[in-house]
Amino acid sequence: MIAANFVLIGVFALLLVIGTPIAVALGLAGAAAVAIGLDLNTVAMIGTNTYASVAKYPLIAIPLFVLTGMVFERSGVAGRLVIFAQAIVGPRRGGLAIVATLVCLIMGGMSGSGPADAAAVATIMIPSMMKAGYPREFSASIIAASASTAILIPPSIALIVYSILVPGVDLRALFAAGLAPGLLAGIAVIVPTIFLSRRHGFGAADTAERPDFWPALRGAIPGLLAPVIILGGLRSGLFTPTEAAAVAVAYGFFVGVVIYRNMSWKDAWDVLADSAETSAVILVIISLAGLFAWAGSTLGAFDHAAQAILNVSSNGTIVLILIMVVLLIAGMILDGVSIYLITLPLLVPIALAFDWNLTWFGVLMAMNIAIGQFTPPVAVNLMVTARIARVPIEATVPWIMWLMLTMGIAMLLVILFPQIALWLPQMLGYRI
Repeated sequence: MIAANFVLIGVFALLLVIGTPIAVALGLAGAAAVAIGLDLNTVAMIGTNTYASVAKYPLIAIPLFVLTGMVFERSGVAGRLVIFAQAIVGPRRGGLAIVATLVCLIMGGMSGSGPADAAAVATIMIPSMMKAGYPREFSASIIAASASTAILIPPSIALIVYSILVPGVDLRALFAAGLAPGLLAGIAVIVPTIFLSRRHGFGAADTAERPDFWPALRGAIPGLLAPVIILGGLRSGLFTPTEAAAVAVAYGFFVGVVIYRNMSWKDAWDVLADSAETSAVILVIISLAGLFAWAGSTLGAFDHAAQAILNVSSNGTIVLILIMVVLLIAGMILDGVSIYLITLPLLVPIALAFDWNLTWFGVLMAMNIAIGQFTPPVAVNLMVTARIARVPIEATVPWIMWLMLTMGIAMLLVILFPQIALWLPQMLGYRI
């Protein structure tokens, strides 16, 4: 068993180092460990357990929310939200950067995907921000950090995965718990944005005229209604999270084809194909991560690792800090869904040992991973925005450090005051 556990971790780490895709690394490491540590009858269960990881009804929500995000991004919603945000913020120093953050927050309530939001907002905002005097590196950094809030603001794909992997956690409570920390993370981006813009003179106050508020609001209403429909339907009990995803898809196509009338049948087909490709990647990762988790649990690797962490200290605060540091490093390298899949079999027993609230802990993990999404070297959100801005990732580091600091402070507030996350689900009567 000890040898098999070393094989599980060693093969996975080696494959990641040489650049193997995360799904392949997880699957091969799990299969190799099972082959070495267990008998042939158990080895025959590899295929069954791999399939069982995705044969779960709640997972249907993931491809549907991916499709929802793509439909709204390509139907012109993002552009109309930009105009509406400009009408609210008006021309001022740092105004366009604040607009980008606000649009990312709203778009996060439609897709639940940081990289998708980063791509949609960066494509629209970066050219305008450049004309207003914002450096490319600064613009890419602000949008990447703002888009990371999508992992917190419902419907978050990562939180859906968390609710499936952690028994007893209500997804509705998790969605409600992520809302206030998500807005807090947005404020944590806006504050340094205003400070840095004024300090360096980014964005002259008269760079653009303020759009008329009411016409801008009318144009943005279809997009603004999407989060209301999703969260309102969940709160009222009208539909489950999976059904909410299906309703959101139907509403998105209605907005693009009937209301805005800028989606042709070819556009609709392209959206379906692209979302299917993205969803397939996510579900393959989930499937093979399930094999990895099953191997680790069966061989006892996660139990031993959890016990080793618990032996470091009996102080829950010290252990939590250690976990947050590990998750932050992981977030710089891996995407949020993969981190949940890999670490939860290890972290849930630790959370239970210290009697941490699992809803709060899931949101805390999401905040930590959100910071990793815009922190080099990998930084999935920053990779997208830097590519669109045509700047190297290393050029964004001076600006990213400010955003890491303020987002870290926001996460510290949620650690010190769990009610920031838990008050809303408690008020709505959800089980936490």
